[in-house]
Amino acid sequence: MSMIPEVKCRRCGQSFSALRSRCPNCGTRRVVQSGRTPGTTPGTVKGTPAYERADTNTKWQMIFGLILVVAVILAVIVMVSTSLNGLDNTATTSRRSRSTPTPAVATEDPALYIEAAPTPSPTPTPTVESIKLFFYNSELTQEKGGFTMYTNDEPLTITASAYPADTFANASFTWRTDDPDCLQLTPSEDGKSCEVAILQAKAGGTKLYASCYGVEYWVPVYLIQRN
Repeated sequence: MSMIPEVKCRRCGQSFSALRSRCPNCGTRRVVQSGRTPGTTPGTVKGTPAYERADTNTKWQMIFGLILVVAVILAVIVMVSTSLNGLDNTATTSRRSRSTPTPAVATEDPALYIEAAPTPSPTPTPTVESIKLFFYNSELTQEKGGFTMYTNDEPLTITASAYPADTFANASFTWRTDDPDCLQLTPSEDGKSCEVAILQAKAGGTKLYASCYGVEYWVPVYLIQRN
């Protein structure tokens, strides 16, 4: 066994004698490690001001490190809480959107912008100016004293006309009397005439009325007992 130690080349890994200063394989210079023991620094010797300063710095470094760790933990907790709240809000919004129907989007109706046709002026409702009563071609008026009926007389047919005649040519009339026990009225189907029959005599007579569209006219009827 050789007594000369060998070293390995730091480049190619070839072993060679420690007496050589270079690797015989690749020519790389061998680095000779120093055999001296490094001296101690003042900061590692207890009792020195440098040691005390180094110890103080180490304590502050530990405090700062602990504060930094606590801050990181708090930041993580805040982030996790914010994320959970966001998930809850998203879930609540999703449930509301599913339960609440989406309002219909209002669309403009082109028909709303079409100019409306002018409203025609209403035609005035015609009104009856007057009513006239006739027995055949003779007009019965209040001024002329109406007409007279005797007991046992045949019924008389009285007709009525509303004026203006061209507007109310087909008007229908309502007939009535103050004394239906003395005077019997039988209107025609179209209401333009009425059959009048005497039932009994009455002192002072009674009245015969004809009305149309809110206008009424009457004439006196004298009811006399025949001897």
